[in-house]
Amino acid sequence: MHPRKKNRHWPALLPIMAVALVAPYMASASPGTSQSLLTLQQAESLALQHNPALAAAGKQAEAMAQIPSQVGSLPDPKVSFKAINLPVDTFSTTQENMTQMQLGFSQALPFPGKLGLKSEAAEHMAAAALQNRQEFRLVLLRNTRIHWWNLAYLDKALEIVRRNQDLLRNLVKIAETKYKTGKGLQQDVLLAQLELSKLLERELKLQAARDREAASMNALLGRSSDTKILMPKQNAHDLEELTRGRNQSLEEMHEKVSALKQWAHGHRPMLLAMDARLSAAGSMVALAEKDYYPDFNAGFGYGFRQGVNPASRKTRPDFATFMLTMTLPLYSGSKQDKAVDQRRAEKARVQFSLEDAINRVDADIEAAASDLRIARDQVILFDQGILPQARQTTASMLAGYQVNKVDFLNLVRAQLNEFNTDIQYWQQVSRAHQAEARLAAAAGKERLQ
Repeated sequence: MHPRKKNRHWPALLPIMAVALVAPYMASASPGTSQSLLTLQQAESLALQHNPALAAAGKQAEAMAQIPSQVGSLPDPKVSFKAINLPVDTFSTTQENMTQMQLGFSQALPFPGKLGLKSEAAEHMAAAALQNRQEFRLVLLRNTRIHWWNLAYLDKALEIVRRNQDLLRNLVKIAETKYKTGKGLQQDVLLAQLELSKLLERELKLQAARDREAASMNALLGRSSDTKILMPKQNAHDLEELTRGRNQSLEEMHEKVSALKQWAHGHRPMLLAMDARLSAAGSMVALAEKDYYPDFNAGFGYGFRQGVNPASRKTRPDFATFMLTMTLPLYSGSKQDKAVDQRRAEKARVQFSLEDAINRVDADIEAAASDLRIARDQVILFDQGILPQARQTTASMLAGYQVNKVDFLNLVRAQLNEFNTDIQYWQQVSRAHQAEARLAAAAGKERLQ
């Protein structure tokens, strides 16, 4: 092997190297757009104001609230008018003694307690509908936060990719200059061009993912899917806010998770809705048992007669009719018994569903808390260890490359490693906030703090 010769052409490369180091950062520091930026708080507010599904859930709750008074009221009374014993040969109202024009009134009277149970069941279902609306609100906030942080990550990833594209383009120029001066290799130029092409492909994939996220976010905000979304620029992240409570002991973290579970059991709208439906099912069981008792129908009629009674030569008196009817549950074996069995089975189904929902809520809280804890630890590891080390490695490789102690391949690898590390860091920041959103929703809270 030949000993390395001092690179006399290196001073000519210094301006290009300076551009390679400075240009990407100058590009990233360009002034922001004058258009309105979508902050997380604005996204949450727009979603709560304009999401059509949330509005539909609210109207459903309003509709359900109107049912109890309807089912708890007596059936509408009936008024009747009858022509009784009217002779068909003359249709005269004075020919026959029994001919009368009768005006009647009747009212159905369910067995005492039935209307109250119907109203009670409807009130529970109305309460369930209201809780469903609150549950949808929590889910909407959770999804809005998840999509917002996905967009924030993708914008940051695109920024990093484009900055590194500029850096690689400048490295290509450096490699070409060294190759032209006889101090570099053609393979260095080809390597830099290959890595640049890979970054261009990665930008296309990230942009496609960004477009999908933007369309999903617009749907949550009740806007057209092609509405442009401009995100605030993400710079240094607030690690203190993200990693609060990180130094808690394992026992303290378990206690916090247990406290969130207890809160969810008493406040999670989904569980409250199912509990209300369970109460409604209990009322329906009691109503089915009431069907063993008869319902009544009370009526009154007044018959008007005309003409004179031939026997007494007196004006014919009017007739009054009183009526009371009742149902007879003679087929209880095939009707009432089966109805009670049906309602009891439905109540048991709701009870089992509630128990299953509680277990799923507990599992969701455990999973989200674990994801949050791991993501926070990874953010700290990247911020305090991996990312600084990657940057120091790149700087060291660059310095070695300047004095021909490091080959071009290792320099490119170090730069790409720093690039990937930077993207992974922001991905973990996004995941931590998404886990926080899932944990809050699973516990039945709009926010953890």
